[in-house]
Amino acid sequence: MNPLCGSSSQQRERAMSTIGFLGLGIMGSPMAVNLAKAGHTVRGWNRSPGRADALVAAGGTEAASIAEAVRDADVVITMVPASPQVEAVAYGPDGILENARPDTLLIDMSSITPQTSIDLAEAAGRKDLRVLDAPVSGGEAGAVEGVLSIMVGGDRADFDAAQPVFDAVGTTVVLCGPHGAGQTVKAANQLIVAVNLQAVAEAVVFLEKSGVDLAAALDVLNGGLAGSTVLTRKKANILARDFTPGFKLELHHKDMGIVTDAARTVGAGLPVGATTAQLIASAVARGDGALDHSALLRGVELLSGYGRD
Repeated sequence: MNPLCGSSSQQRERAMSTIGFLGLGIMGSPMAVNLAKAGHTVRGWNRSPGRADALVAAGGTEAASIAEAVRDADVVITMVPASPQVEAVAYGPDGILENARPDTLLIDMSSITPQTSIDLAEAAGRKDLRVLDAPVSGGEAGAVEGVLSIMVGGDRADFDAAQPVFDAVGTTVVLCGPHGAGQTVKAANQLIVAVNLQAVAEAVVFLEKSGVDLAAALDVLNGGLAGSTVLTRKKANILARDFTPGFKLELHHKDMGIVTDAARTVGAGLPVGATTAQLIASAVARGDGALDHSALLRGVELLSGYGRD
């Protein structure tokens, strides 16, 4: 019997036998590690070599190909940058759909367009595979700590079956609707985070130019209505001007393209979001794309005359 079958309570009490995990980047590697530590058998694959060391140290194994990672897996997880990469690992003779066994549950945890998720679910269904779109929020720190927020689209039965996986990597897990709904909620999440980051950046420059103790100011602001997870997670980076990527600006640039396009499709106006999307695009064009998205601060500094006589 497939270990994904059975009651929800039974599923939560036991580990799935095998998980193929595709994409061992900043987010994917710690997620795969947490799955292995939770007792799952994890076979990891990454497009570029040398990214599986942490997973192997946690008890997982490295697969040489997608086919090797997904063959005989009960669950396949994809955690890659964008829609083209999801399509690249899913389709074609070497992809998931041609190599996973029937009834495998494919959980795409990448951040992609809602339509890509819908198309993938339809194509996988023709191969007797089940699909959930389950993008995450929480950044590298949330992935390492296993406290990600997971927004899911798909069928309730598949969502219930996936709980042992979600429990290993996240703490807030919500079924948001049918296929594509998880990606729509993730797009809204990225909109909120981007606008919040930009507001924090502007407040930081305002405070510094006013001669206020920045560390003290951020502490008190974070204790009131202006407080946020963004400020909590990024305060240390901002104070140290340390923009080591937990989530790259170039990926947030991609996500803002998703949300602005989706909003246009449904007729939703995003005046502040559109402006923030342009500021992120400007940061990427200036060469900051590989930095953490808190590096939006550099753009506000530029506009405010930092570094000039």
